[in-house]
Amino acid sequence: MSIQKVSMISAAAILMGTTAFAGCGISNGNVSILGNEFAAIQAVTDGAKACADDGVTVESNLNKDYRELQVAALTANPAQYSAVTTTNAAIVPLLSENLIRPLDDLIAKHGQHLSKNQLITVDGKVMAIAFMANAQHLFVRDDILEKVGLDAPETYEEVIAAGKAIKDAGLMDHPFATTSQTGWNLGEEFVNMYLGHGGQFFKSGTAEPTVNNEAGVAALNTLKALTELSNPDYLTFDSNAVQASWEAGEIAMAHLWGSRGTGILDDEGSSEDIVSNTSLIASPTVGGGDIPASTLWWDGFAIASNASDEDAEASFVAMLNGISTEVVKANNDAAVWLVEGYEPAPASAGVFATAAGKTKPYPMIPFMGLMHTALGDELTDFLQGKETAEQALADVEASYIAAAKEKGFLN
Repeated sequence: MSIQKVSMISAAAILMGTTAFAGCGISNGNVSILGNEFAAIQAVTDGAKACADDGVTVESNLNKDYRELQVAALTANPAQYSAVTTTNAAIVPLLSENLIRPLDDLIAKHGQHLSKNQLITVDGKVMAIAFMANAQHLFVRDDILEKVGLDAPETYEEVIAAGKAIKDAGLMDHPFATTSQTGWNLGEEFVNMYLGHGGQFFKSGTAEPTVNNEAGVAALNTLKALTELSNPDYLTFDSNAVQASWEAGEIAMAHLWGSRGTGILDDEGSSEDIVSNTSLIASPTVGGGDIPASTLWWDGFAIASNASDEDAEASFVAMLNGISTEVVKANNDAAVWLVEGYEPAPASAGVFATAAGKTKPYPMIPFMGLMHTALGDELTDFLQGKETAEQALADVEASYIAAAKEKGFLN
């Protein structure tokens, strides 16, 4: 299936709502959900589980490693899971392997209320339903910045300067953190920074890589400067580690997913002093660019091709119940919801600000996953001082080209 003709959610569309589904209305079927693990997804799956009764079972496996599990799980026949929560990037291998089914018939029967902005359309067929927006953005400690006489940074150059000032003042040893864990997380940080520097990943209209260039080197040098302000174990830092460091008062600036805002601003795991001095603001620009160095994402759900029609219908209706107005109102602060009834909250301020800056959506093209994997695997040697930026990017392109040839994207 070609993924070139894709209806993406724009920054403007992400901030719009839709009418929600209330009630289940199913009596038979088995629903099993594979998804990421954070507050908003937990709320959705809990809403879906409300559909369980004597004739309907609803189970879930929420796991931060869901991307690594989904292809094998949905390739099985019958699929191990009837529904999967997904994103701009995570959906690509599912589409490429025809592991999720078109939803048009189910929408006509059960989802007429859904907004067009929620319908993720590929080659004229709806393949997923988006229910929330997300983006990485900057979290800052106002009190720490005030102690060094600085305002909240708007550029990465200002982030780096602020970090050095905080270190020099003896306030914190490692004032900055981001999701720089080797693998997918590190690859995403490069994607953000490279787009912020105005880079393009592929030659126009082709699968040929174009990251070993001036913008790529600049992006890597910026990441290296940030790691010098981070915990020495930065290559192990995922979202959980960054959030824990923030709540412990160990860092003053973090580039973190907006979906973590609720957990950071609540009254659990931290102190009132830290929470009251935390601000969620737009992702910084970089290198003189005029857009935030981040990517715009949607989270949604898809239904497995290898689920029975009965289970597919039950799963679709249960997932609609999971994104109902009632669920959203009960979990308003857990996400930037794309559902009627959502009221913007302090925890969503950073996502809104980043989207308003015309942040680019994550590239939803078939071979971007291969590029992302190569980036996550090949950049650590540069960050550890073992090779030059140019060599690291050459390694990325070589790794990507080998994978793209194996998949038939390149000759």
